[in-house]
Amino acid sequence: MVLSSRVRLWLLPNAALLTGLLVWGIVRYPHLPSRIPEHIGSEGVDAWTNRSVGSALGFVFLYIGVTVLLTACAELTLRVTPSAELPDGAAPFGNALVRASFNRPRTRVSALWVARALLALNACIGISFLIACAVMWHSVPERDIPGWLFPAMIAPIVAGTALTVAAAVYDRRAPAAH
Repeated sequence: MVLSSRVRLWLLPNAALLTGLLVWGIVRYPHLPSRIPEHIGSEGVDAWTNRSVGSALGFVFLYIGVTVLLTACAELTLRVTPSAELPDGAAPFGNALVRASFNRPRTRVSALWVARALLALNACIGISFLIACAVMWHSVPERDIPGWLFPAMIAPIVAGTALTVAAAVYDRRAPAAH
Protein backbone atom coordinates (compact mmCIF):
# COMPACT_ATOMS: atom_id res chain seq x y z
CA MET A 1 0.00 0.00 0.00
CA VAL A 2 1.41 3.36 -1.00
CA LEU A 3 0.80 5.84 1.78
CA SER A 4 -0.51 9.20 0.70
CA SER A 5 1.38 12.30 1.75
CA ARG A 6 -1.60 13.26 3.92
CA VAL A 7 -1.01 10.13 6.03
CA ARG A 8 2.79 10.02 6.12
CA LEU A 9 3.26 13.09 8.32
CA TRP A 10 0.72 11.81 10.85
CA LEU A 11 2.60 8.51 11.00
CA LEU A 12 5.75 10.14 12.41
CA PRO A 13 4.65 10.01 16.09
CA ASN A 14 3.63 6.38 15.61
CA ALA A 15 6.95 5.50 13.97
CA ALA A 16 8.86 7.28 16.75
CA LEU A 17 6.90 5.43 19.46
CA LEU A 18 7.31 2.10 17.71
CA THR A 19 11.04 2.62 17.16
CA GLY A 20 11.52 3.79 20.74
CA LEU A 21 9.62 0.80 22.15
CA LEU A 22 11.54 -1.65 19.99
CA VAL A 23 14.97 -0.22 20.80
CA TRP A 24 14.15 0.09 24.50
CA GLY A 25 12.86 -3.50 24.58
CA ILE A 26 15.93 -4.87 22.85
CA VAL A 27 18.24 -2.96 25.20
CA ARG A 28 16.29 -4.01 28.32
CA TYR A 29 15.80 -7.68 27.36
CA PRO A 30 19.18 -9.02 28.58
CA HIS A 31 18.70 -7.28 31.94
CA LEU A 32 15.20 -8.59 32.64
CA PRO A 33 14.71 -11.16 35.41
CA SER A 34 13.93 -14.75 34.44
CA ARG A 35 10.26 -14.22 35.39
CA ILE A 36 8.37 -11.15 34.15
CA PRO A 37 4.77 -9.98 34.62
CA GLU A 38 2.30 -11.65 32.32
CA HIS A 39 -0.82 -9.94 33.62
CA ILE A 40 -1.31 -6.87 35.75
CA GLY A 41 -4.68 -6.61 37.45
CA SER A 42 -6.18 -4.05 39.79
CA GLU A 43 -4.35 -5.66 42.72
CA GLY A 44 -0.97 -5.63 40.98
CA VAL A 45 0.81 -8.42 39.14
CA ASP A 46 -1.34 -11.54 39.34
CA ALA A 47 0.41 -13.75 36.78
CA TRP A 48 4.05 -14.30 35.90
CA THR A 49 5.74 -15.94 32.92
CA ASN A 50 9.23 -17.00 31.97
CA ARG A 51 11.18 -14.39 30.05
CA SER A 52 11.21 -14.94 26.31
CA VAL A 53 11.34 -12.64 23.30
CA GLY A 54 7.61 -13.14 22.78
CA SER A 55 6.65 -12.47 26.37
CA ALA A 56 9.00 -9.51 26.83
CA LEU A 57 8.27 -7.82 23.51
CA GLY A 58 4.61 -8.79 23.22
CA PHE A 59 3.39 -5.20 23.50
CA VAL A 60 5.83 -4.14 20.77
CA PHE A 61 4.56 -6.85 18.42
CA LEU A 62 0.96 -5.95 19.26
CA TYR A 63 1.67 -2.28 18.59
CA ILE A 64 3.16 -3.18 15.20
CA GLY A 65 -0.09 -4.97 14.32
CA VAL A 66 -2.29 -2.13 15.59
CA THR A 67 -0.19 0.39 13.65
CA VAL A 68 -0.52 -1.58 10.42
CA LEU A 69 -4.28 -1.99 10.92
CA LEU A 70 -5.05 1.64 11.81
CA THR A 71 -2.73 2.97 9.09
CA ALA A 72 -4.54 0.81 6.54
CA CYS A 73 -7.90 2.06 7.84
CA ALA A 74 -6.72 5.68 7.59
CA GLU A 75 -5.40 5.16 4.07
CA LEU A 76 -8.57 3.41 2.90
CA THR A 77 -10.69 6.17 4.44
CA LEU A 78 -8.86 8.63 2.21
CA ARG A 79 -9.18 6.44 -0.88
CA VAL A 80 -12.92 5.75 -0.77
CA THR A 81 -15.18 8.02 -2.79
CA PRO A 82 -16.98 10.35 -0.36
CA SER A 83 -20.78 10.16 -0.40
CA ALA A 84 -20.97 13.79 -1.58
CA GLU A 85 -19.12 12.75 -4.76
CA LEU A 86 -21.29 9.74 -5.60
CA PRO A 87 -23.31 10.18 -8.78
CA ASP A 88 -26.97 11.03 -8.35
CA GLY A 89 -27.97 8.51 -11.02
CA ALA A 90 -29.22 5.04 -10.21
CA ALA A 91 -26.61 2.52 -9.15
CA PRO A 92 -26.93 -1.16 -10.20
CA PHE A 93 -28.67 -2.07 -6.93
CA GLY A 94 -30.19 1.33 -6.31
CA ASN A 95 -28.42 4.47 -5.19
CA ALA A 96 -29.97 4.29 -1.72
CA LEU A 97 -28.44 0.85 -1.17
CA VAL A 98 -24.99 2.04 -2.24
CA ARG A 99 -25.16 5.07 0.05
CA ALA A 100 -26.55 3.10 3.01
CA SER A 101 -24.38 -0.01 2.72
CA PHE A 102 -21.07 1.76 3.13
CA ASN A 103 -20.03 3.98 5.98
CA ARG A 104 -18.42 6.48 3.67
CA PRO A 105 -17.06 9.84 4.70
CA ARG A 106 -19.27 12.64 3.45
CA THR A 107 -16.50 14.83 2.04
CA ARG A 108 -12.78 14.61 1.37
CA VAL A 109 -12.14 17.09 4.19
CA SER A 110 -14.03 15.00 6.72
CA ALA A 111 -12.26 11.86 5.43
CA LEU A 112 -8.95 13.57 6.18
CA TRP A 113 -10.14 14.41 9.71
CA VAL A 114 -11.16 10.80 10.33
CA ALA A 115 -7.87 9.44 8.93
CA ARG A 116 -5.85 11.80 11.13
CA ALA A 117 -7.95 10.89 14.16
CA LEU A 118 -7.27 7.18 13.55
CA LEU A 119 -3.53 7.83 13.45
CA ALA A 120 -3.77 9.96 16.60
CA LEU A 121 -5.65 7.08 18.28
CA ASN A 122 -2.81 4.79 17.27
CA ALA A 123 -0.28 7.13 18.92
CA CYS A 124 -2.40 7.14 22.07
CA ILE A 125 -2.40 3.34 22.09
CA GLY A 126 1.39 3.47 21.72
CA ILE A 127 1.65 5.74 24.76
CA SER A 128 -0.43 3.26 26.77
CA PHE A 129 1.84 0.42 25.66
CA LEU A 130 4.87 2.52 26.60
CA ILE A 131 3.52 2.80 30.15
CA ALA A 132 2.82 -0.94 30.29
CA CYS A 133 6.33 -1.74 29.06
CA ALA A 134 7.84 0.53 31.69
CA VAL A 135 6.23 -1.67 34.33
CA MET A 136 6.98 -4.96 32.61
CA TRP A 137 10.60 -4.19 31.84
CA HIS A 138 11.61 -3.47 35.44
CA SER A 139 14.88 -5.14 36.39
CA VAL A 140 13.47 -6.32 39.71
CA PRO A 141 10.22 -8.28 39.77
CA GLU A 142 7.67 -6.29 41.76
CA ARG A 143 4.24 -7.49 42.70
CA ASP A 144 2.92 -4.14 43.89
CA ILE A 145 1.92 -1.78 41.13
CA PRO A 146 1.00 1.85 41.86
CA GLY A 147 -2.71 2.67 41.83
CA TRP A 148 -2.27 5.33 39.17
CA LEU A 149 -1.01 2.81 36.60
CA PHE A 150 -4.39 1.66 35.27
CA PRO A 151 -5.80 5.20 34.84
CA ALA A 152 -2.49 6.28 33.27
CA MET A 153 -2.73 3.45 30.74
CA ILE A 154 -6.41 4.00 29.95
CA ALA A 155 -6.39 7.82 29.73
CA PRO A 156 -4.50 8.05 26.39
CA ILE A 157 -6.77 5.44 24.80
CA VAL A 158 -9.89 7.26 26.03
CA ALA A 159 -8.51 10.55 24.67
CA GLY A 160 -7.72 8.99 21.28
CA THR A 161 -11.13 7.34 21.11
CA ALA A 162 -12.85 10.63 21.96
CA LEU A 163 -10.91 12.34 19.17
CA THR A 164 -11.92 9.63 16.70
CA VAL A 165 -15.59 9.85 17.74
CA ALA A 166 -15.45 13.65 17.42
CA ALA A 167 -14.07 13.29 13.87
CA ALA A 168 -16.85 10.85 13.00
CA VAL A 169 -19.50 13.19 14.41
CA TYR A 170 -17.95 16.05 12.43
CA ASP A 171 -18.19 13.87 9.33
CA ARG A 172 -21.87 13.10 9.91
CA ARG A 173 -22.61 16.82 10.34
CA ALA A 174 -20.61 17.96 7.32
CA PRO A 175 -22.79 19.28 4.51
CA ALA A 176 -23.19 16.76 1.72
CA ALA A 177 -23.29 19.41 -1.03
CA HIS A 178 -21.32 18.70 -4.20
